[in-house]
Amino acid sequence: MVLNYIWVAFFLIAFVVALVKLVVFQDMEVFPGMLQSTFDMAKTGLEISIGLAGVMSLWLGLMKIGERGGMVPILSRLVGPFFSRLFPSIPKNHPATGSIIMNFSANILGLDNAATPLGLKAMNELQEINPDKDTASDAQIMFLVLNASGLTIIPISIMADRAMLGSVNPTSIFIPTLIATFFSTFIGLLYICFRQRIRLFDPVLMAWILGMITCVGLIIWYFAGLSQEQVQIQSSLFTGLIIFTIIVSFITLGLRNKVPIFEAFVDGAKEGFAISIRIIPFLVGLLVAIGVFRASGTLDYIEDGVAFALISLGINADFVPALPVGLLKPMSGQGARSMMIEISKAYGVDSFVGNVAAIFRGCAETTLYLVALYFGSVQVRNTRYAVTGGLIADAAGVAGGIFAGYLFFG
Repeated sequence: MVLNYIWVAFFLIAFVVALVKLVVFQDMEVFPGMLQSTFDMAKTGLEISIGLAGVMSLWLGLMKIGERGGMVPILSRLVGPFFSRLFPSIPKNHPATGSIIMNFSANILGLDNAATPLGLKAMNELQEINPDKDTASDAQIMFLVLNASGLTIIPISIMADRAMLGSVNPTSIFIPTLIATFFSTFIGLLYICFRQRIRLFDPVLMAWILGMITCVGLIIWYFAGLSQEQVQIQSSLFTGLIIFTIIVSFITLGLRNKVPIFEAFVDGAKEGFAISIRIIPFLVGLLVAIGVFRASGTLDYIEDGVAFALISLGINADFVPALPVGLLKPMSGQGARSMMIEISKAYGVDSFVGNVAAIFRGCAETTLYLVALYFGSVQVRNTRYAVTGGLIADAAGVAGGIFAGYLFFG
């Protein structure tokens, strides 16, 4: 229901803003631009879905090998106490647990292409135990919001774009992005725990949370002692090693348990292809609304209004030119990427604004995109407070990004 209101609001707000621009400023290009955006974004939605089919087929095929080989029970035993408290409605040793763990692992490493098919698989498995198929379950909401919080240890794609733009220090946003995503993840977790009445101070839950904070702190300490060149080399090596270790582990388990490897892979790949086709209507609908909203110039007015308000209150507004990236990220990952590149070119990739724009891009996830993608794949219409929780996490990430930006680059 919330997503329905947001979708309608995008069109109505964009139309009103465009009408004002036409009448007051005689802008003859605004409506043709919005119309062109509908065609462009509809095409983009289809291309994303078709492009996603190959990646999803690959990763769901590999997941099927791991599932039949016994990886899920192993993962469930390792993190069972922690997940049983965050996801109390998931039965013990259910396949969804393994998919959720793998999805979170891929997100943490900044592997968007790997995380998406695993997330879709997890959402489909959670739907199997959802008593009300039209309404998001507590487990689905928890999963969605933790995804939307965007916890990332190694923002590989952002560092790669900064290197492409000629940054002399493309990995300088590594630690600031990690700090910002911690803001978003823990605020999002606190909100959902409050809504679902999960005891956050449970001894087991607290032990896991403190343990993860310690691990991330050690990672920060390790990478902070490296040169910028070594950070990029070792982070890429670390990511590749982890992913291929997982793949080989799945295959090895399958061989050990006499699973027909290729047949299992094909069965999983078929599921991935079917899901990628099923999400096309939902994805096209949301991307068209986002494109119209952007083409109307609404984001420009929001930026100017925020800057004026902050300056009036005596608050430093140097970060405001980078803010459109933070505003676009919940709606469109590619939109946020494009905006970051535009801002980096305009202000300089290593400028304060350029660095903050990169942090904003990595401090949260594409919440509305994920809602449309994940819930659309299982035909859930009532998302309850999933959008609210995701946007709260995004807002916390932006606040954390501003803090980290001034701390490291201000």
